[in-house]
Amino acid sequence: MLLAFQAGTPDINLTLIAPEMIVGIAGVLVMMVDAFAHRNQRWLTGTLSIISLIAAAVSCFWLWNAWPAQRSAFNGMIVLDELRLSFTLIFLVVALLTILISSVWIETEKLPAGEFHSLLLFATTGMMLMASAGDLVIVFLGLEILSIATYVLAGFRRTDVRSNESSLKYFILGSFASAFLLYGIALIYGATATASLPGTTNIAIIATRLNQSLYPPLLLAGAAMLLVGFGFKIATAPFHVWTPDVYEGAPTPVTAFMAAGPKAAGFASFMRVFVFGFPIATAALSAGGYAHKAWVGTLAIMAVLTMTVGNVVAIAQNNVKRMLAYSSIAHAGYALVGFVAAGAATTAEERSAALSAVAFYLLAYAIMNMGAFAVVTLIARRGDQQTTVDDYNGIGFASPVLAFSLSIFLLSLFGMPLTAGFTGKLFVFSAALRQGYIWLVVIGVLNTAVSAYYYLRLIIVMFFRERTGAWEVPRIPSSLAIALLITILGVFYLGLFPGRIISVFQSRPAIAVRMR
Repeated sequence: MLLAFQAGTPDINLTLIAPEMIVGIAGVLVMMVDAFAHRNQRWLTGTLSIISLIAAAVSCFWLWNAWPAQRSAFNGMIVLDELRLSFTLIFLVVALLTILISSVWIETEKLPAGEFHSLLLFATTGMMLMASAGDLVIVFLGLEILSIATYVLAGFRRTDVRSNESSLKYFILGSFASAFLLYGIALIYGATATASLPGTTNIAIIATRLNQSLYPPLLLAGAAMLLVGFGFKIATAPFHVWTPDVYEGAPTPVTAFMAAGPKAAGFASFMRVFVFGFPIATAALSAGGYAHKAWVGTLAIMAVLTMTVGNVVAIAQNNVKRMLAYSSIAHAGYALVGFVAAGAATTAEERSAALSAVAFYLLAYAIMNMGAFAVVTLIARRGDQQTTVDDYNGIGFASPVLAFSLSIFLLSLFGMPLTAGFTGKLFVFSAALRQGYIWLVVIGVLNTAVSAYYYLRLIIVMFFRERTGAWEVPRIPSSLAIALLITILGVFYLGLFPGRIISVFQSRPAIAVRMR
């Protein structure tokens, strides 16, 4: 009902959705392999999942290099631009690292590997659809595919009450957020109707009709509903209250995935809808002008609240997973700074630079966050029994590899120079400065200083406190060692040589692709 197709034959182009098709079909194949494979062949599901992710990455690079003349398909519902391809690579990296981190956890907890890998692939497919969406209906479809799979993953440890509680809270609050998003889509559809044309959910067409909108209050109400729905998905204040409980109760590898993947997917859709759907209007007093001014100002305030709440409340946390949950809230605030800069940009080049800065920041955050949770997964042991700060007392010399690895990730999350975290913040803050948001950058720098307390606190605990009880040094399995190696190298590569990545992310202007 919400969708208005062009007359004629739909422009079906499966090539443009090759990465999504590969991962989605692999999710079905993994379920079939798991159903018919013998118990000692369950490793096939993980191998097949990794192969599919690599194949999807290859197809993504092919799309990037070939850059077909057709930049949209399915009547403008799927688009091809740097924003989509950049975030698709981030999702694939997050999914690959999650498989490497979770392999030992699945074996230790004696959980069904095939179910876990298939759910992870379906969630990745949903994230990829959110980034490739040129229509609000596809945004909602991708969001629901992602959400349903993630709800199940959060409660994947079925016999654990905390995991069940995490899944239930996430499901209930996530359903409310989805309702806000869907209601906002309906209002936008009604607001974009004209005397001669029906309403639309196509993002590019929405932008062209803003100055013709007959119902400006309806448009603003719809944009506000969308902002609430997306705000929940990326865990910005004041829509962040679900995050600590869900992250703490969910299995640690799932928490790592949720903190990096769905957050990046939420930002991809959020930015596409608001930056391209509600751009700077030529007529400041038009409905589009009011909508743009309202959402840019609101996001600037949300960025301040998100950074401050995340960092201040993290100081009081004694559980490492809750601390990292509030840390993820704070990092969403830092990314919002670049988002605000993209919304305020007046030229395509400035907008592309700001969007690329946000994509780079989320890639850096995903790598250092996944690395930190890889160490936390190994230290927590079966059932996530050792997740308090006191459980890290004195492990610096008992297990120096784990302690030094975690220290690197914590310092990068803080923003230590020469690491990915520092470079990512430098890019998003620089984009905001170019748009005149000096006060927002100052607040971001002050929040970075506040975050030093709880990041450095855990490092001090590991190296300068004695252990009061016996502690068995965990063996680092090969899959987790590979994940640590990838993330450590990623932290330093992105910190020392960011130019290659950022230039690829903005190699062509990230533009909205209109429906053909």
